[in-house]
Amino acid sequence: MPTKIKETKNKKPKAKVKKLKKKKKISPSSINHLIITKDAPEEAKWYVLHTQSSRENLTARSIKTRVRALGHDQNVFETFIPTQEKIRINKGKKSTIRERLFPGYLMIRMTVTDASWLAVRTTQGVTGFVGIGNQPTPLPKDEVKAVMAFSQQQAPKFEANFTTGEAIKIVDGPFTDLLGTVNVIDEAKGKVEILVSIFGRETPVELDFLQVSKI
Repeated sequence: MPTKIKETKNKKPKAKVKKLKKKKKISPSSINHLIITKDAPEEAKWYVLHTQSSRENLTARSIKTRVRALGHDQNVFETFIPTQEKIRINKGKKSTIRERLFPGYLMIRMTVTDASWLAVRTTQGVTGFVGIGNQPTPLPKDEVKAVMAFSQQQAPKFEANFTTGEAIKIVDGPFTDLLGTVNVIDEAKGKVEILVSIFGRETPVELDFLQVSKI
């Protein structure tokens, strides 16, 4: 009897599924706080640099690149841009932003020598050290701690996109579609007092930022 030959089915190789790596979210603290060299010595102090407005982050990155390239990273250790988390209300929509506390300034931790001072001072975007003449003035330790602690606060404040005396429209609540004038703005609570004409008289009405909109 002829032997039966078993047919073998060609199994298709399993396609390897590549797992997509999730992109790590860059935290605001890592953007605003740049470490150039770890383990700064005790004699290193914090100073304040004046920079071109709205170029604080770019200037901080330039400092990091420059001092490393010139070999001064043993005297310049970190930069810090104080920011504050706020809730911005725009056209009835809420978004979280980080706002610079001191526009045009950044903090830098370093030991000041003639060479390290020159390397930082001549970095593009830096317009000078805060101090007397050409002598930088170090920040007190308690002031540095206070600024950093304030920047790390989780409770956000509100930011209004309108000003006192501006005419705005109410978009939510019993006074919807009425026009009014901004009288008082409370960014800490996200409240605004609007003067609305009711029965021919200006009446103050307190509303949330989300209940009003620019005209």
